[in-house]
Amino acid sequence: MRPVISTSDLADLLATGTPPTVLDVRWRLTGPPGRESYAEAHVPGAVFLDVDTDLASEPGPGGRHPLPEPEALQRTLRAAGVGESKPVIVYDDADGSVAARAWWLLRWSGHRQVAVLDGGFAAWLAEGRPVTRTVPEPVRGDLVVRPAALPVLDADGAAELARHGVLLDARAPQRYTGETEPVDPRPGHVPGAVNSPFTAHAGEDGRWRSPEELARHFAGLGVGPGTPVGAYCGSGVTACSVVLALELSGLRDQDRPAALYAGSWSNWVADPGRPAATGPDPG
Repeated sequence: MRPVISTSDLADLLATGTPPTVLDVRWRLTGPPGRESYAEAHVPGAVFLDVDTDLASEPGPGGRHPLPEPEALQRTLRAAGVGESKPVIVYDDADGSVAARAWWLLRWSGHRQVAVLDGGFAAWLAEGRPVTRTVPEPVRGDLVVRPAALPVLDADGAAELARHGVLLDARAPQRYTGETEPVDPRPGHVPGAVNSPFTAHAGEDGRWRSPEELARHFAGLGVGPGTPVGAYCGSGVTACSVVLALELSGLRDQDRPAALYAGSWSNWVADPGRPAATGPDPG
């Protein structure tokens, strides 16, 4: 399955006798809660999962959104109806960067039939497609979470990759340079990291850019077909969209995925001894 699916393809799948599992993961860094949006309207059959509580462990030294424990994630996904052989479609209401977190976790768990809805809930609404307030009662799934299907970096691995490969920082330029830091205790970026804002992956309509556009974008940042590459952001959520975009671009595929620094900047600055570079250059 390609990592991105169109609204028309999802509509066709929902009309079949064996529709996919659909997950609504709307979330905003500063609110309002995505659950409130889900309660107002969602794609028929969609199950809501919360980024903070369902798709992450408790905040701590590991970061603001540490990877969930495999057993807890398996319980959550099974309760949402995720099965071993059943496709999963994930959406948010923006540019897919939050939905990419659920996409990444499912892929990390070993599930390969998962895709992000292109344009998300906004595109679904704009096209006049059906929505509902009814909360479904999904049949319990049988997914077995087998972690490590995608590569994960710790702080030392991220520092090494920044020196000998390409480490992409998915945050906004102002956070990368250290001009502002609205959430974490120190501004700046991992020394050697290259800024690659997650907002560059989508057009003004919120739909993902073409593989050709994405390939040119990443090539301009130093990523080639064989380049060791990884990504991070503030807490490991939107950086997942870099992993997805690299796969969509063709520079990486399911068998050669980019790595994710799961703890990201919130983990990096938890240790006061780790250096922080500031300014527009990698450092």
